[in-house]
Amino acid sequence: MRRIFIALFALLVASTSVFAQTTEEILARMDKEVDRFDAEGFFMYMEIKLPIIGAAGTDVYILGDKYKFVTEVKDSKAIHWSDGTTNWEYDAAKNEVTISNAKKTEETQAESNKKMMQGVTDGYDVKLKKEDSEAWYFECRKSKSNTKKDDPKKMDLTVSKATYLPIELKSSLKGVTVTMARVRVGVTEEEVTFNPAAYPTAKIIDNR
Repeated sequence: MRRIFIALFALLVASTSVFAQTTEEILARMDKEVDRFDAEGFFMYMEIKLPIIGAAGTDVYILGDKYKFVTEVKDSKAIHWSDGTTNWEYDAAKNEVTISNAKKTEETQAESNKKMMQGVTDGYDVKLKKEDSEAWYFECRKSKSNTKKDDPKKMDLTVSKATYLPIELKSSLKGVTVTMARVRVGVTEEEVTFNPAAYPTAKIIDNR
């Protein structure tokens, strides 16, 4: 019996070493999952904390060049939609929808939004701080070779073991703390498309 237990223990140890992953492998798998954003879209929650002003939270829905941002600051709520050509902005306090032309940029909205999560550790030295059954917890410190002034000196990244997607990415720069969380792949057309029927009593202001 003792030999059986020893054999099982040895097998368990061997299996654990086979499935162990390096930091580089985990981050590469995370980037691979982020690549799915192009075809399937993605959702995430973003919170910005400012000194004195406080926190502002935004639900972000993105599918290609279409997106919807739902922002809440204290008692105020605003919803912003865009399809790359037209913008719609709903002010809940005023019950108004303002329509305007989208500004043309050198890169598409999809390209810009994808950068929020892809290659987030580029220019950083990444160290695995700990792990549990649910996630890996990384500390990202700005590399000496990274000369970008807008990059924070330190970020904390939590990656899901189930999906390899970021559970949370937290950073601070010049007193402003930014947290990205609850990332998931998959957004529907309905989630990113303005539907006037949902706001039948709203005043429409067309600035196109």
